[in-house]
Amino acid sequence: MPTPGYVFKDGGPIPDSELKNPGTSSQLEGTTTHSSIFNTPTSSSSLSSAPTDSHALAYGEHEERGAAQQNDSTGEVKNLGWFEDPTKLPPLVGRLPNEELWTLVRRFNKQMYHVKATSKDPPGALDLNIVDEDEFSPDKLRSNIERLYMTVIIGMMGFGKHIARLRSWREPRRTGGFLAVYTIAWTLDFIVPTLLTALIVLIVYPPSRTLLFPPAPLALISSKDGGVQSPKAGVLGSHDSATGAPEKYQGMAVEQEAHNFVSGIGSIALSSAAGKHEQGDPQSDPLNNSIPDPTRIATAGAEAKVSAGGGTPNVHHDKTKQPVEDAMWSKMRPIMHVVGDVADGWERFANALSPTPPFPKSASRLKLAGCLVPLLLVSTFTTSEVIAKGMTFGVGLGFFGDPVIWRALDLLNNKFPNWQRLIELRNTLLKGVPTNAQLTITLLRIGEANKAPLPPPPSSDEPPPNRPKSLNADDLTVDASDVEIHDAIHDNSNEQAVSGTEPGEPPKHHHGQHILGFFKGSTKTGVETKLGIDKLRAKAGSTNAKDHLGILPKPSERTPTGPVDFKARFHGAKGRVYISTTNAVPSVSFAQNGTGLASKSDEIFSIPVGDIRELKKLGGFGWKAKLVVGWSTGKTVADGLEIIGRNGTVWKLTAIQLRDELFNRLVAIGGQKWESW
Repeated sequence: MPTPGYVFKDGGPIPDSELKNPGTSSQLEGTTTHSSIFNTPTSSSSLSSAPTDSHALAYGEHEERGAAQQNDSTGEVKNLGWFEDPTKLPPLVGRLPNEELWTLVRRFNKQMYHVKATSKDPPGALDLNIVDEDEFSPDKLRSNIERLYMTVIIGMMGFGKHIARLRSWREPRRTGGFLAVYTIAWTLDFIVPTLLTALIVLIVYPPSRTLLFPPAPLALISSKDGGVQSPKAGVLGSHDSATGAPEKYQGMAVEQEAHNFVSGIGSIALSSAAGKHEQGDPQSDPLNNSIPDPTRIATAGAEAKVSAGGGTPNVHHDKTKQPVEDAMWSKMRPIMHVVGDVADGWERFANALSPTPPFPKSASRLKLAGCLVPLLLVSTFTTSEVIAKGMTFGVGLGFFGDPVIWRALDLLNNKFPNWQRLIELRNTLLKGVPTNAQLTITLLRIGEANKAPLPPPPSSDEPPPNRPKSLNADDLTVDASDVEIHDAIHDNSNEQAVSGTEPGEPPKHHHGQHILGFFKGSTKTGVETKLGIDKLRAKAGSTNAKDHLGILPKPSERTPTGPVDFKARFHGAKGRVYISTTNAVPSVSFAQNGTGLASKSDEIFSIPVGDIRELKKLGGFGWKAKLVVGWSTGKTVADGLEIIGRNGTVWKLTAIQLRDELFNRLVAIGGQKWESW
């Protein structure tokens, strides 16, 4: 494998006359001159014409430069170390550690499913906002709840543990300082101005945050007494997770916690639906112990409980079942949007308080602090009696002023139809402040602007090391000795409690596992037979069968590719997707060969990147089939990507081994203003 930094020579769009199937691209003639490509590395348009602030920042000048921000004159695509040893890679983006960058990209891959280009100016001058018409799916809801856990819930856990540390008096100097300031403010009737002053200082001067609230590993602090505790995972393998579980790369432990958090909610819901009540089970029932947990079958388990209780499931005659289910599903999309909006708001405030390059360092902080200064001035000259009067007036107006409120809202709706949009935080106080997804696409665009696509997050099948993460006990201000801290982060008693086994004890096997193993083997045989039949159907011309070819690649076929070419299939034919950026018009094409070298004679189609209007991730199988295949075979399904052009032409690529990496390059390389669907 060449060393990081080597370059690829990629060609431009192939003329239709030299394509194997000219009809697939003939409709694109004459469209490249109207491409929405903005400010590609070969263009000379000014930054003032940038479609969004994200594009302007990506193609602008940066004070500190990483490897992905070094633009040379060769015009060739640089490989910064795709699938190389991550420890040997140089810093990719200035002032941003590589592991934090990979955390952002990894979560971006889970969040983005479907994007469409729009001609409208995006809210807050940043694209990739979630549209109101976003379709609901359980997987999207899971993604949003996981984001909620990783942002809001983890953040509130940290806040709660800081409060516990202050209340415990285990850090007497810090708690005493807070008490002294509070006592003086209370005596002088200056509580509100003092709180606002503290907020302004915390916002404007970041070092004050670690001074007033010294950081400590989340899992190491007890929420009850503020002291040191043994992490629930048995070892302090990560600092930002609630359990302290070990992680291979930064952020993975809290991501796994978020996944298990959603799974736990689902398990509780299914157990409730199936009527699980273990306290009422016989103490010794070999048959019950040998049967797998029926809560995994959800509604079937609920109906089975009715039958077991002597009743008859009234599924066909129950007039409430369908209306109730329809009502619940119809409310899922608003709920999903609310969860997503809360997570977006939290991410924007976090990025405003601690901006990530290339976004400005202090502009957003000064804007937030500027909003608090008038409140500080007003509170200085306002008595508590006036504040109480104002609050009670607001309560009375809200209770008795319904006719006035509705008439005022009707007037606003008539005069300013989109007034709700205008007062949103992303269009006012937090304008120009990105969510993590908007930050990630800006970072991806930086790599594309300098012809240095960012390497994908590293991955490994090896389990994370079961050892404590490095921790300097001198930096901890908690009231505990070095010996107590050492014992806490190395204690494996919790780990044994979680696993349910003693060290050296072999795992227990149950009859249910043998039953599951039998069904697993039978299912695997059925899946392999089905895929074998699909090969015959594909040769006979079946389109659906062609889409299933190659979606379970063998380990020998999983060779690293990228950043210019990606293994894929088009109409079942093996080949590679090529991304060309050397010409004035970047393009994406598909070539039917396996050598990794593009040839015009092998070209099937070629699309100018600027003509792409929609990108949609597709599963290799449907979600139910994917669950069955993954469970029975243990293999990873190679998913697909649908590309829709300006005139509605659709190119469906399947069996893409690096589907997320291809999606990220295509979404970042052009000048489109994207919306998330």
